[in-house]
Order: sequence, then C-alpha cells, then structure tokens
Amino acid sequence: MKTKILFLILVSLCNCINIQKGVLDTKKVIFVAGTRSHGYGAHEHLAGCILLARLLEENIDNIVTRVYTGGWPDEEDAFEGADAIVMFSDGGPGHMVIPHLESLNKYMEHGVGLGVIHYALVVPAGEAGEYFLRWIGGFFETDWSVNPFWTARFEKIPEHKVTKGVTPFEIFDEWYYHMRFTDHSNNFQPILSALPPASTLTRKDGPYENNPHVREAVLRRQEPQHLMWLYERTQIPGRGFGLTGGHYHWGWAHPDLLTVTLNAILWIAGAEVPEEGFPTSVLTIEEMEANQDYNQPTDFDRDEIKKQIEEWQSGHINKTNQHKERGIRSRFR
Repeated sequence: MKTKILFLILVSLCNCINIQKGVLDTKKVIFVAGTRSHGYGAHEHLAGCILLARLLEENIDNIVTRVYTGGWPDEEDAFEGADAIVMFSDGGPGHMVIPHLESLNKYMEHGVGLGVIHYALVVPAGEAGEYFLRWIGGFFETDWSVNPFWTARFEKIPEHKVTKGVTPFEIFDEWYYHMRFTDHSNNFQPILSALPPASTLTRKDGPYENNPHVREAVLRRQEPQHLMWLYERTQIPGRGFGLTGGHYHWGWAHPDLLTVTLNAILWIAGAEVPEEGFPTSVLTIEEMEANQDYNQPTDFDRDEIKKQIEEWQSGHINKTNQHKERGIRSRFR
C-alpha cells in the first residue's frame, strides 16, 4: 500500500513538473497591426498579422499570440509577458510607435524581441531612428533609402536557423533598400539580399524615390542590398529583424517568404526553429482573402492571383524535392 501511494505521489510530481515546464517554455508573440491603408490587397496589416499569428499557433507547440488591431494598443500592460512583438503598419512622421518610444524601450531592455515589417520600418532619423538601430539594427531613412517596386531575386540563401526550409526564390514587391544600418556589423546578419536593377533608380530625386547615395552604392559599386536582416542587440539583450517587403498581401502565400518570416518570428521570441524550418501550409486563395480591410473590387482578377499562388507553391515543392535529392546523393558519394 505504501509503495502504491509513493508511486502515485511521484507520478503527480512528474506531471506538475511537466506542466510547469510547458508553461515556462511557452512563448508569447504580440502582433500590432496598423490601421487600414492602401486599399484591397495592399498594406493589409490586420489580415497579415492574423494570418501569421494563426499559423504560429496551429503549427508550433507552446506558442501563444495576440493581435492588436487599429494601431497602438490602449492597454498600458499590452506587452506584459511578451517574448516578441511584431509591428506591421504604416510609418513615416505619423508612425504609431513614435509617441511610445520610451515605453517600448523598457520592454526592449528586458530582452523582448522585435520584428518590423515593410512601411513600419520608416521612421524619422534622430530619436526614432536611433531606437530602431538599437532594437533591430536598421530602418528606412528618407533621402537615403528608396522604395521602388521590383522583382528581387534571392539567389544565395545564407545558412542560419532563420533560413531553414528556405530555398532561393524571387518575388515582385515594393522592396525598400539602401536602408540605414547599425555599425555593429558583427551582430548583424543579412538574410535576403539582392542587387536591384538600374530600372529601380530612374525616378527623380526625392525623400523616398532616389538620391546620390543610393546611386553610388547600386549603380557604381554594385552592392547587393539587404532586404531582410537579423540583429543580436549589443547595448541591451534581445533580438530583432527587419523585412522591407510586404506591400502585397498575396506575397504571404509564397512558401519561401512565409517560411523565412515565421522562422524569424520564432527566432526573436527565443523559440526553437524546427529543423526543416517552419512547417508552412499550402495557403488557399480563400485564406488570403480573409480579414482584409477593404471589400474586393469588381475588377479584381481573382483567377490570376490564384494562378500565381499555385505557381509559387508548385515551384517551391519542386525546388525542395531537388534540394533533398542533392543532399541524399551527396551522402552516398
């Protein structure tokens, strides 16, 4: 009888320990979705954040998420317990973060990760820019950076936890480049890099359009531009990433872009990235249409978008299979 009671006590203790470990290992990711912006299918902050949050919770154990909508959350304790914050919103002088730089910095100083997507990378140089350099290692600086639409071809993918499951790919988007980056290069890791074509620098000089600095870097020195990067903070603990693409909502259906983004969110949260990369699902046109801010226009070519999504997914499957076959052959040489 005593042996049985002791056994039950031990089982109970083990269960308690496992439950406590599960709670301690749980990572919390907060998404802050900006207000509606450009129109149907573009700058879909809400739909994009909901999609990314859903995929995280459905595919990764011990991940909890919350999506705040309509801009900066009203709750003062919105970020309590967060392991990572992802901002996807409009930017510029009216950026939602600007009135909250000091309060957000308190979370950054405690090691909370930060991911910033597309227009949310655009903040004024000075105080806001310095915070972004400290938090994520870069930002879009007017009269230095540019925002053209072009097809970025990512021919070489570096080895990193965040690139697990990612193969070389190309995609048309509003890819900002010539970003203002930190001087702490040892803690800065480019993830998606490409050399923009000269056609991206045909506009007249302007805050977002063109400038002598970017022409010198791209046209004369032929420097590849970093369109997604990771940053291990130096002055304070924690991690950050920036992704300059994300104008078109449909791009999240590209398996490689989706995988590298979700991997990066796991990485800044301190969660384990799966060995084969994030197990991205094959997204349907219906999933991509969900939660958008605007009604679908009558001239929207749904069949064309569906065809593009299917081509992306088919191409990724073929590339992944070829990559696996090369790996198998190399092991038997």
